[in-house]
Amino acid sequence: MNQTRTFLIFAWMMVAVLLWMEWGKERNPAPAAAETAQTAPQAPPSAGALPGMAPGEVDAGIPSATPAGSGHAAVAAATPAPVADDHRVTVTTDVLTLSLDGGNVFDAKLLQYPQTRAEGSPPVKLLDDDPAHYYVAKSGWTAQGGASVPMLVPEVPQQREITLASGEPAVQVSFVSPPGAAVRIRRTYTLTRGSYAIAVHDEVVNESGKPWQGYVYRQLARIPPQAKSGVGAMTNPESYSFAGAKWFSAADGYEGRRYKDFMEDGPLDITVTGGWIALLQHHFFTAWIPQKDQAARFGLTSAGSVDGIHAMGPSFSLAPGEKAVSDARLWVGPKLVSQLRAQDVPGLERAVDYSRFQVFAVLAQGLFWVLAKLHALFGNWGWAIIALVCMLKLVLFPLSAAQYKSTAKMRRFQPRIAQLKERYGDDKQKFQMAMMELYKKEKINPVGGCLPVLPQMIIFMALYWMLMESVELRQAPWTLWIQDLTARDPYFILPALNIAIMWATQKLTPMSGMDPMQQKMMQTMPIIFGVVLAFLPAGLVLYQVANGGLGLLQQWVITKKYAEPPQKPLVEKS
Repeated sequence: MNQTRTFLIFAWMMVAVLLWMEWGKERNPAPAAAETAQTAPQAPPSAGALPGMAPGEVDAGIPSATPAGSGHAAVAAATPAPVADDHRVTVTTDVLTLSLDGGNVFDAKLLQYPQTRAEGSPPVKLLDDDPAHYYVAKSGWTAQGGASVPMLVPEVPQQREITLASGEPAVQVSFVSPPGAAVRIRRTYTLTRGSYAIAVHDEVVNESGKPWQGYVYRQLARIPPQAKSGVGAMTNPESYSFAGAKWFSAADGYEGRRYKDFMEDGPLDITVTGGWIALLQHHFFTAWIPQKDQAARFGLTSAGSVDGIHAMGPSFSLAPGEKAVSDARLWVGPKLVSQLRAQDVPGLERAVDYSRFQVFAVLAQGLFWVLAKLHALFGNWGWAIIALVCMLKLVLFPLSAAQYKSTAKMRRFQPRIAQLKERYGDDKQKFQMAMMELYKKEKINPVGGCLPVLPQMIIFMALYWMLMESVELRQAPWTLWIQDLTARDPYFILPALNIAIMWATQKLTPMSGMDPMQQKMMQTMPIIFGVVLAFLPAGLVLYQVANGGLGLLQQWVITKKYAEPPQKPLVEKS
């Protein structure tokens, strides 16, 4: 295999993988249209009693998949219908505005993330109880046998709008059971400055005068976002990354289910201690993180156009006057790696779903760590990407130097190879044998260019997913016309530069020994690759242009050094 074939294979592999990913997006059917009426979802089969559940109460507080009317509770249906705002409180911090009550978070605006770069653009609205865009976080208590618990009301009735004051580290709002309730529940939401993690603290006191059993449930439910189709899907950020439910357990690790096949792989029914559940989309997500030492049963629900994931439990058996406490965190916000790691929750940083393939995910995490350090140094993500290219070039220098040196030597002996081809004509077997003999005699390694292909391709694909998923780069400018590194180049300047660089690289790459069809394919590669890159994020194209430009410079220097015409005669006449 000569250098030209190596380059051709590499380029076609790159294009094939990128086209395969786009084809995968196109073939996913769009979710069903929103419906205003829903049927009650059926919960997964019982997984047995949770810790703390009394004997004989296997299903008392945990939903099962038994038919309606069997006496077993079911997960409350998530219906996209307007909810009365009698008990709603609006809480605003420096990063969030939430509309919530004692059991639901209805609306969530991410104040530091405008929907577009246009001046005055409204912030991203992640949660929304509008029936057309239904997406809410629920949590509540259910008594034995599915008996309802009275709705919690604001502890301070007249306090309906709360704003984090300047200099305050956090703000709290509490909801309590109405007067006369036999079981007193007090729920406190705590929102911390600069944080997207909302602490939810529940206290339950049995004042009924008789034993009481119940459990807490936490649920995320939404109408899946509509996916674009056609050419527009290639530039639609929502189509780039995973959209669906994710969950984590110490036993099974990080797992997920896309909306398009939400229930096709069967129900989810696992009992987990120290895990979490989430609904993911591009750049943002919501997650319930139950108390790490309390068990919960994870399950999926699908009702009409609404899909959801829930954590049922823990359950409690309270004697008269006894109290129980359960804590959780609700994440509503962007996939910020630094903040996710600060939560100290196993696997939570995997919500930044770089790739379904572990090798790419691990490498993307490492690349982002380096890129973040470079951004801290340069203060610009575009220059950080260029600096990352320089660092990777240094790391891969031994491999690329061997590749370019081999290319230069082969270019030096192209006249001999051309004469061999002329000498043996259509006898390809003899030509190949003579060419391999020449390689052996002149100590040329014909596969020297293969070594850098695999690591370069792996790094490129890992960077692709990393740039797609990193909210830190969302709407981040580089310079001049590139004002969003996660969007395509609006004027296609970078893809055009990449075409020019690939064309110049071809001029330094020997083509002797290739048949005419291979040469034509080689000549079309810059155009094909440029067209593909035209629809990819500018940050990725910037990486490719910088990488290709440095590679071209390196190849030119090495070619000048090793490609002097040979002093001895060419092919000897027999």
